[in-house]
Amino acid sequence: MRGSSSICRAVRNHRIQRTFGTHVRHPPNQKELAGRVSAKETSTAWWRNAVIYEIAAISFQDSNGDGYGDLPGLLQRIDYLKWLGVGAVWLTPIYKSPDHDFGYDISDFCAVDPRYGTMEDFERVLHALHKDGIKLILDFVPNHTSDQHAWFQESRTSRDNPKADWYVWAEAAPNGGPPNNWLSRFGGSAWEWCEPRRQFYYHSFLTSQPDLNWRNEQVHQAMADTMRFWLDRGVDGFRVDASAVLIKDELLRDNPPDPEADDTTPPPQKYMPVFTDDRPEAMRCLEYVRGVLDEYDERLLCGEVQGKTDRIGHFYGNSKPRLHLPLNFALLDTQWNAIALQATIDAYFNAIPDGAWPDFVIGGHDKHRVATKLGEAQSRILAMLLMTIRGTPFLFAGDEIGSEQVKIPPDRVRDPFEKLVKGFGLNRDPERAPLRWHNTERGGFTTGEPWLPLSEDRSRNIEGQRCDARSLLNLYRELIALRRTEPCLLHGEYRPRRSHNDVFWFARALGKAEIVVALNLCREPRLWEWQGRGVTLISTYLDREPGKIEGPTHLRPNEGVIVRINQ
Repeated sequence: MRGSSSICRAVRNHRIQRTFGTHVRHPPNQKELAGRVSAKETSTAWWRNAVIYEIAAISFQDSNGDGYGDLPGLLQRIDYLKWLGVGAVWLTPIYKSPDHDFGYDISDFCAVDPRYGTMEDFERVLHALHKDGIKLILDFVPNHTSDQHAWFQESRTSRDNPKADWYVWAEAAPNGGPPNNWLSRFGGSAWEWCEPRRQFYYHSFLTSQPDLNWRNEQVHQAMADTMRFWLDRGVDGFRVDASAVLIKDELLRDNPPDPEADDTTPPPQKYMPVFTDDRPEAMRCLEYVRGVLDEYDERLLCGEVQGKTDRIGHFYGNSKPRLHLPLNFALLDTQWNAIALQATIDAYFNAIPDGAWPDFVIGGHDKHRVATKLGEAQSRILAMLLMTIRGTPFLFAGDEIGSEQVKIPPDRVRDPFEKLVKGFGLNRDPERAPLRWHNTERGGFTTGEPWLPLSEDRSRNIEGQRCDARSLLNLYRELIALRRTEPCLLHGEYRPRRSHNDVFWFARALGKAEIVVALNLCREPRLWEWQGRGVTLISTYLDREPGKIEGPTHLRPNEGVIVRINQ
């Protein structure tokens, strides 16, 4: 199936069409909308209980020996996802694309790229996941398309064609140069000259990724149609890419220089993106997207957001809902010690609105592997924290075995960040390297030449760790199972405790039930100074039998424990 807006609309032409966040006909009143949203925000919402597992299909499993992961390969590994216990898969773009930027340059929103398989392959994967009780979330990329998309090909031809205003176009400056000083994240001006129109078009990312014009109502409707195309097939939600940059300043005002920039600052960050990022109007775009999603029952909208922790709250929405889960990377960004960690988590919980559901993300396709930062022992501590803190856990395929950054030779680099903005550590290929399933040369990922090199550390593989009862992988599996069976860990209130002596600890409480979690963030033994009695449920060492425990308690180096308190 191809991706023209007319075909997508034809899939369900009886639906209500919307303007910018408002129904054109049969609009629900605000009371009805609030009731519908609150019904979805109850403790039974599936995303509150699920562990969400991000998969880059290109790096997960190759089925045909071409070195690229694909949908039939993913289908082969669903038994593993069920064994691990994840509740949902977030799949990075599988849409038709020239693949200049990891598939985020989409040339057809309603078609599967042949590299990954066919629409029938996609539907087989979706059916198999659902059969095993696993939800499927797709990436939704509303900010831009590929320059090979039919919409842009039409828009660039002239200033008076039907899609002339579907992208962000502007006149040249008086000197013939770009309209202003806005910069692309991949370096250089964010404006590219188009000779047929005698105008510049704006691109937040690559020149081959022109930004859509979200001030145009036809764009809203076309993007809504792409959402419905997949939602009608049974997709359980979307992760919104670049959700904070959907609207740019209408006056095209220059961004101010960043006064803190120096020689270590990547060139694209020399200016503060005041007029290009996180504009108030972008929140209305998210409200519109959420409105489309809420036409369907029990669907999730999570999204990539920008700014410091204190800015995350407004992505949830106020009078109108926006994202269910603005993705929170605080655990990746914080210093790894007990004092900093308690401050980071406290600041996050204080930043989200009352009644909003939190989430914590420890990996992703454009985030450095956390195991490289923490080391193998403290990665076990992070696993216990992630699965016991209040909120929805997100991890990236490979985090569960402690995958680290993979060394990429210069002649194997694929990421445009590294090619265009060199020398600033922005290369994302090291975390995108294919997953190791076992310890052979090609790791069970492919029989051909992998699209990126695999890790040289063959011990970090799934089959080997499945056979090791005390491995990080088995720790993740047991923690996920414990989280699923303990209502206190799923729904309980978060109660902080004062951290000191390198021990970060907190409690989860639900009614009369209470569980405490203590984490030694030091590579030496530490005394956990608590008072009380309980039963040990699990240790990060996976060698403590469930049994009575009484505080204070000595924790071994890099040890975390979960204790059910006796009432």
